[in-house]
Amino acid sequence: MSLGRRLDFDVVIIGGGMVGLCVAALLELNEQLVGWRIAVVEPSAPRPPADDSVDLRVSALSRASQRVLGAAGAWAAIAPHACPYERMVVWDAASTHDARDALRFDAAETGEPDLGHIAENLRVQWALAEAPALRGITQLRDRLEGLEFGHDSAKLMLGGGRSVTAGLVVGADGGQSRTRELCGIGRAGWAYGQTAVVAHLRTERPHAHTAWQRFLPDGPIAFLPLRDGRVSLVWTTTPEAAATLIEAEPAEFNRQVTEASGRVLGGAVLDSGRAGYPLALWHAREYVRPRLALVGDAAHTIHPLAGQGVNLGFLDAASLVEVLADAAGSGDDPVGNRALRRYARWRRAENAVLLGTTDTLNRLFGERSVGVAAARRLGLALVSSQPAVRRALVRRALGLAGDLPAIVSIPGSPQ
Repeated sequence: MSLGRRLDFDVVIIGGGMVGLCVAALLELNEQLVGWRIAVVEPSAPRPPADDSVDLRVSALSRASQRVLGAAGAWAAIAPHACPYERMVVWDAASTHDARDALRFDAAETGEPDLGHIAENLRVQWALAEAPALRGITQLRDRLEGLEFGHDSAKLMLGGGRSVTAGLVVGADGGQSRTRELCGIGRAGWAYGQTAVVAHLRTERPHAHTAWQRFLPDGPIAFLPLRDGRVSLVWTTTPEAAATLIEAEPAEFNRQVTEASGRVLGGAVLDSGRAGYPLALWHAREYVRPRLALVGDAAHTIHPLAGQGVNLGFLDAASLVEVLADAAGSGDDPVGNRALRRYARWRRAENAVLLGTTDTLNRLFGERSVGVAAARRLGLALVSSQPAVRRALVRRALGLAGDLPAIVSIPGSPQ
């Protein structure tokens, strides 16, 4: 049932990226929230992916994200174009990928068919935008210019002087969130002084449906498998080195990538454009305020070395909708402070674990001390020799450990 006919919308979501559209679809499909009027504010319509190319920006989607996207009605359109990976190999720069101290994860050890899927961000966004649930959502092709919050509603000022009212505003507008900024919500964290260089490569040897990651002193270099047989490069390094890589002649770029990867797949050849993205860790000091909730990168940004960025956002989306639906089902105010605070406690604690873990790993593997490097390789060897520890780490990477929303944790949830 709608929150009130005098409002223009029950929920307005700021941001039409992957996480924002996922929130919209899950809200529309939830049986406890039937009749809610939902709008998405996003200036630009999503761009359809090209079938004859693979966009540069990809994500490693976890099993949890697969289930969330299935519940949103989008996974069936993503799966044919995503590349499942069955193994992951992680090793230190001072070692080799086949050494005893290399860390290997295999889906077969956990009874899972794979460890996740590599998918284009653009295709995930498009699949959500084209999902049947989005047909009932109002798309406002406009920019957010201002926000005012009252006792029982929020007022959003859009471009051109237009305004709309809502019972709840969801900020899903990324790391440079205009929503968070307008609300004066600060964030803690830091820029890493690192840039991720991304490109697609053809390699001498096949990727074998394996994600390869070598830790170098300035940051990890990763090869992620793509469905067309190529690999997606994500090389984290200093901003200066990144700029040099992006501007280098292809032959020199190929030489540096091949050397940095330890020739794990033989020679590597550039087969796309190149781009660089600065990296940072940020955590919003508040996830919620009355009539407001933040999700995805608007609430947190994370180092990409563990591949958890958008996966955390999809868990935010599923958790927020579950909290709203639970409150509605119990007769409580679904957008009241009690429900929103439950979401904030839940997701802030879960996200803090991953943010802290990835930051620690990034700093540990960036340590150049000989003693620390030796201890690091010993630690990798110990983890590699403990199947139970490896399985626990795999379950965390799959998004199947921790305090999970029901659509992820219940057996038989959408795949």
